[in-house]
Amino acid sequence: MRSLGGRTVDLLVIGGGIIGAGIARDAALRGLEVALVEQADFGSGTTSRPTRLIHGGLRYLELFDFALVRSDMREREILLRIAPHLVFPLPFLLPLYRPSFLYQLKLRLGMQLYDLLSLDKSLPRRQHLDRAATLAAEPSLEPDGLEGAWRFYDAQVPLVERLVVENLVDAETHGAFVLNHARVVEFLREEGRIAGARIRDSIGDGHLEIRARFTVVATGPWLDRTIAPLRTRPEPLLRLTKGVHIVTRRAVEQAHVLFAKGDGRLFFVVPWRDATIVGTTDTDYTGDPGDVVASEADVRYLQDEARRAFPSAPFDEIYFTWAGVRALVREEGVSEGRVSRKHALFDHAAREGVEAILSVVGGKITAYRAIAEEVVDAASRRLSRYTPSRSADEVLPGARPADLAARPGDLTLEAATRAHLTTIYGARAREVLDLTRADPSLAAPLCPHHHGMEAEIVHAARNEWAITLGDVLLRRNALGLSACQALDCVDRVADRMGTLLGWDQDRRRAEVEAYRREVEPMRRFSTE
Repeated sequence: MRSLGGRTVDLLVIGGGIIGAGIARDAALRGLEVALVEQADFGSGTTSRPTRLIHGGLRYLELFDFALVRSDMREREILLRIAPHLVFPLPFLLPLYRPSFLYQLKLRLGMQLYDLLSLDKSLPRRQHLDRAATLAAEPSLEPDGLEGAWRFYDAQVPLVERLVVENLVDAETHGAFVLNHARVVEFLREEGRIAGARIRDSIGDGHLEIRARFTVVATGPWLDRTIAPLRTRPEPLLRLTKGVHIVTRRAVEQAHVLFAKGDGRLFFVVPWRDATIVGTTDTDYTGDPGDVVASEADVRYLQDEARRAFPSAPFDEIYFTWAGVRALVREEGVSEGRVSRKHALFDHAAREGVEAILSVVGGKITAYRAIAEEVVDAASRRLSRYTPSRSADEVLPGARPADLAARPGDLTLEAATRAHLTTIYGARAREVLDLTRADPSLAAPLCPHHHGMEAEIVHAARNEWAITLGDVLLRRNALGLSACQALDCVDRVADRMGTLLGWDQDRRRAEVEAYRREVEPMRRFSTE
């Protein structure tokens, strides 16, 4: 049984997505004793199913939400600074097709505002391209009616799963206890206050109690379900919407912001690793967020709109899809796309008379660090332990100085393999390389068409809480986010994992089947 050893922590965080991970890191950096629990794997829910952008959001200008844009742009700059190995500048094109004078004026003002709201930015300023320059930058664009484009810069986090892991690695380094595959089954109550939670550890197959002076719930689209036992009012706090993306063969050279011809919605076509992401949809959703899948209508909508913009691009060649559920602050009477992306904090003491607990409602990946800072400010003040946040100044572990040059005793590796390790782990690639020094067999490739090595499996299991094949392949080394989704090598990975974790043959077969079930919803429209 994985255990806290009977301690009472200052802060219990329920939910191991990007916001929960950010809260754990921020609190641990301030010296609070922290425990975090996640019902599945860290970052396995909504966090792993976005467009993978760190951006202010041009469309929020249209909604006159200048404060949200300004805040997100400030966070974009912070993430470029503290996680430069995971968050990268990304140029976008916004094509112009026979624009009216008013539309041109609106866009010009929007671009000026986008720059003005990020005066402290490190990224280049906007630039207007004429038709020839636009087609030179993106030859596959529909040329009919094209008059030019705006180029502007935002940022991309290709592997947001690694952003979650690195926040948790830093939290643990500063004393936090983190536990995945562990579901809250009951809140502990003492005289009108929450004193922690009872947890079912699905890996250790037992229960444990985590006692805490203060509790934060950050379970994203599961929030209403998580806090239902604490509430006396039936109305939900969330409005849930489904977002679907398709991942296709590499189809474009640039990232693009486009408007759907069918319904006018904004969507993105973005280069991602060796592929292209097209997304997203935005439709109301009811039901268990864990059951969300892409429908044929979702996929057809995205393909049709992408084809209109890039008639010759290979959007028929789908690698996989992902579908996630956005947790938005409940707002009625407006369409899904116009619901605010602002988060809110639900104070159970003020609203329900239950002390020592706070819930995070909504929130974006771009804003995760600022949300975490706000939450820990509130919690630490309740605990009379307030100190300023350090999370904007302390770089994440993979961004810290490290010597990745070859050392005596290092194996000779291909340049592509070293580049892969640096892309995934940043400076922490040295930890993986050191494993191969101790056991050269770990330098064996994971897959014939991938640059990963078996040492990554050992690293994930020993140092990054990976317990299942999905943990390793989808949320640690990203092999499961390749076109084959690791189905060509899952048995080999299972052999290594089984040796590390003591699986017998029945358990090994069960784990392989569990992984196949996990990726099956992503592959329903695959042409691979």
